[in-house]
Amino acid sequence: MESKYQVESIAEEHRHMTYWDMFATWIGANANNGTWFIGGIIAACGFWGGIRALIVASSISYVFLMLVGYMGKKTGVTTMALSRASFGIKGSVIPSIVNLTQFVGWTAVNTFIAATSVSYILHSFLGWPVYGKPGGNLGLIVGIAVMSILHLLSIIAGQRSIQIIERIGIILVIIFVIWESIVVFKDVSFSQIGHWQVPSNLKMGFGTAMDTLAAFNLAWVTAGADFTRFTKKTGTATTAPFLGANLGVFGFAFIGLSATISIAISSGVYDPNNSDPSTIANRLGLGIIAMLVIMLTSMTANAVNIQAAGSALNNMFSKLTLKQSLLITTIIATFVTFIPVFYGSFLETFTAFLDYVGMVLGPIISIMVVDYFVIAKQDYRPSELGNPKGKYWYKNGVHWTAFTLWIIGVLIYIGLQHMAFIQKYTGATFIVMIVIGLLYWGIMRLKKVE
Repeated sequence: MESKYQVESIAEEHRHMTYWDMFATWIGANANNGTWFIGGIIAACGFWGGIRALIVASSISYVFLMLVGYMGKKTGVTTMALSRASFGIKGSVIPSIVNLTQFVGWTAVNTFIAATSVSYILHSFLGWPVYGKPGGNLGLIVGIAVMSILHLLSIIAGQRSIQIIERIGIILVIIFVIWESIVVFKDVSFSQIGHWQVPSNLKMGFGTAMDTLAAFNLAWVTAGADFTRFTKKTGTATTAPFLGANLGVFGFAFIGLSATISIAISSGVYDPNNSDPSTIANRLGLGIIAMLVIMLTSMTANAVNIQAAGSALNNMFSKLTLKQSLLITTIIATFVTFIPVFYGSFLETFTAFLDYVGMVLGPIISIMVVDYFVIAKQDYRPSELGNPKGKYWYKNGVHWTAFTLWIIGVLIYIGLQHMAFIQKYTGATFIVMIVIGLLYWGIMRLKKVE
């Protein structure tokens, strides 16, 4: 009789993702609307401050993506199934809830921005008011419906259709970034952008930018194994995600950063509320083609978001098939996308969402990585991950050490974020990850001695 907690490990013959597929997946994951918007937000650090934070935070974050990617390749199971080894078979519901909520959130973020593009298209063809103007909510609501239907159709069509979307998307994205760059630097020089000064009342500390970018980048880490388990080679599971994700985030955040500052210089007003790609593309006069590309980048990014959210739901409710889980999460994300329409601005909602992600995600990743590489010494047994009588059951299905340290990590993060030094220089995320990782290693070592 099979356990209700059973885990599917991908067999070698079903591992079909090539290096290019993996590379394209992770470029597509970051070459999207949310990345562009992040670039606009960190413009509050100034151009060079934003660039430094982008390089440091992204590079560190995607080292963790490499590590989790390796775990997926070695075991053949999803990231949330891997979390059972460190949090317990039942305890893994905590990482799964976190993953489900954050990837539903990211799906909603990208859908909202793409829906804004739809509102501009409807304005061009039908004369409807654009979102942000009186009566503009109608175009946005239609846009949310259109994007959600496209997401559902891609899921129904299956994994192969998602790969095709990503392969086409990556080419269009590269063309779009080049096009956008030419337009931006035609009117405002690189020197002007580099020397632009942030208004003092809107200036962001380097540490705050680090936390913002860490929340954005670490979100992908808990999706890593969901894709790398379909690979046969170590390099495909490690360097392809690292290089692809970094290239995607550098390219799109850079243009978001540059375009936002460019508009601030030309208009004389810096408003982070107007940092989303649809608004910027419209102000730069890029037209309907740009809006269509923004819609496509939403689909490529959300292919990864929905896959990760669906895997988390599937880990929580194993009676659901993966496809059923994907459809359910897409429908949930559709409803979540409406939140900024009725409650506050998109920027306020997005910032609150990033605070949540940064607070809860870092300790989970740290515990999982330390457990696999240091405590278990890369020896996980996939067959035991669904066994209620096995080594990963701990006490009543929960590993209370990991759960308690996760709570402590969240509390440390909240405390550090209110410190001026942390806000100005370092950020709280990576400090928390180091502290929790060391505590977990120390406690688990003591337990072994006992």
